[in-house]
Amino acid sequence: MSLPNSSNNKTNQLSPDWITQGLIDFEYKKYMLLAYLQYTKKQFDEVKLYPTFSELLFHYNNLLQIKENKQLLSEKFPKKLSKADFEKLKLTYTSILKDDEMMQEIESVVEFALPKINASVNEGKQIYDWINQHLEIVPVGITPIYFREGYLFLGLNENQNKLNTIIQIYKYKITLFEKTETKEVLRGLNLQHIDTLLKSKFETYENLKINLIRNNKNLPNPATFLMQSSVVCSFENSIFPIAKRRLVEYLAVLEKR
Repeated sequence: MSLPNSSNNKTNQLSPDWITQGLIDFEYKKYMLLAYLQYTKKQFDEVKLYPTFSELLFHYNNLLQIKENKQLLSEKFPKKLSKADFEKLKLTYTSILKDDEMMQEIESVVEFALPKINASVNEGKQIYDWINQHLEIVPVGITPIYFREGYLFLGLNENQNKLNTIIQIYKYKITLFEKTETKEVLRGLNLQHIDTLLKSKFETYENLKINLIRNNKNLPNPATFLMQSSVVCSFENSIFPIAKRRLVEYLAVLEKR
């Protein structure tokens, strides 16, 4: 069986209710899944992690719900799904529960899909860990007591053979909020792009910080961090989303000290 061309992003994405959507037939669903996984493999081969990695995690958790619970309970269903999509998916699944033959097809699809998607998830985790390990974060100058708001310098590691390095400058703000069900404190990150500049290797990051303070009086003593990647890959699809999570984790650890 030949798979369709996977160059088109939209045609190779799986909808949240791909299991119950359209024709419920094992061979058809297998065809859909393999085409999707062909696309995700191409993305990972190009070291483009997001949004593919998040989508894979969503589908994997969704399949586990179907296998383990036989019904989609609101409090356990993946939270990224909108309320409208959830209600639609729940109603569809509930009606299918009454059809033994249809349930057998779905269970066959789930059993086939779980190890396949899990293998892709593991590949994504390896890429994530590899990029994360090569993403260094250090403070620029003295970090003040209050560091839930400040600046982030983000760029590739400086190469001694290059005179200039492209640096992305962001203003960040951490917001704390409590998860109602578990009372767990979660951290939200807001990033505002300030500037893109070429930094000479003879110029220090401390000088860049001083220039920021001069031009932005609302933060007279800002926490400032430098994050550099020695990995050459997609900034938008890999480095940037991982850098955001890394900054949140770094500040959470810093807060506990």
